[in-house]
Amino acid sequence: MAMSETLIDADIRKARTLPSRFYTEPIEFERLKTVFNGWQFAAHTSELETHTMLPLPHIQDITGESVLLLRDQETRSLSNVCTHRGMRLALEPCAKKTLQCRYHGRTFNLDGTFRHMPEFEQAIEFPSDEDNLHQFPLKQWLGMYFTSQEEVPDLPWEMLEERLGFVSPTSFTHDAHRDRDHTIDANWLLYVDNYLEGFHIPYVHPELNQALDYSGYSTETFDGGVLQIGKAMEGDVKFDLPPGHPDEGQDIAAYYLWLFPNMMFNFYPWGLSVNVVIPVSHKQCRVLYRGYVSDAELAGQGAGSVLDTVEEQDQWVIEEVQKGMASNAYDRGRYSPTREQGVHHFHRNLSQLFVEE
Repeated sequence: MAMSETLIDADIRKARTLPSRFYTEPIEFERLKTVFNGWQFAAHTSELETHTMLPLPHIQDITGESVLLLRDQETRSLSNVCTHRGMRLALEPCAKKTLQCRYHGRTFNLDGTFRHMPEFEQAIEFPSDEDNLHQFPLKQWLGMYFTSQEEVPDLPWEMLEERLGFVSPTSFTHDAHRDRDHTIDANWLLYVDNYLEGFHIPYVHPELNQALDYSGYSTETFDGGVLQIGKAMEGDVKFDLPPGHPDEGQDIAAYYLWLFPNMMFNFYPWGLSVNVVIPVSHKQCRVLYRGYVSDAELAGQGAGSVLDTVEEQDQWVIEEVQKGMASNAYDRGRYSPTREQGVHHFHRNLSQLFVEE
């Protein structure tokens, strides 16, 4: 049976969750791979301040496409594959002025255009546009670069900027000590499902539950993503919201932003923690953590101070769910209308991509 829009009822009060085969069957894992061709987090602008070339191995892990950012007068997202014989070009970040292939010496300018190739003097109609590096769409938003494999509609960047722009992520700096690369024995869908609801916090995250006011936890859905808002316990660290902000007067401990299909941006008073989920197989994924800091002193307080503990707890629970998905006695569940709006929205997004003709 193909996935269709009717698979997930639009009314959360009636809807049933994704069938377990989407978490356990290799064929369904392969079919969902096309969802990663849209916008993907590339890097923070601070990572290009000292580099002219920044390869993006995580993009290749996600999409199979080798991509790099090249910074000249402007920054571009370009193919990281030599147009001569397919060698990968930049293998590590660097500050070089030209990009040279280590296989046969073909060189490119920092805008991706062909520059020079030895032993090609007798080649006819060479060079041509095909010898330039392919350029991918690139978007900068709040100090972060996003790239995609194809031309896709914009996300609601302006609406999100109105809510989150006051944090000024453009001024953050990359803190490599916060970087993590976790391998988890669970389908990537389960990691996203788990992220998109605070329902499990009192049961799975006792430390986080002490920092967040669970009763005030809220979820907002929009085209292309979900925003969850964690309220601070009285006296705990919170955002200093500017006058006129949509959440003015509230004690906000964290904004948890998910962008379809696999990107999480966790905004705290100290800075930003980014999670990028990489699909590995129908029963395994990787999660990359990247940390961008504005106030290191605040990082030891509040909801953003227990990230590693929370991550370990999340991994434990979704690995157990993955085992449960293999049960013949279980296929589909129901959504909590008050706590699982984000999960329902995600499953609806997926089902609408595969509407039956």
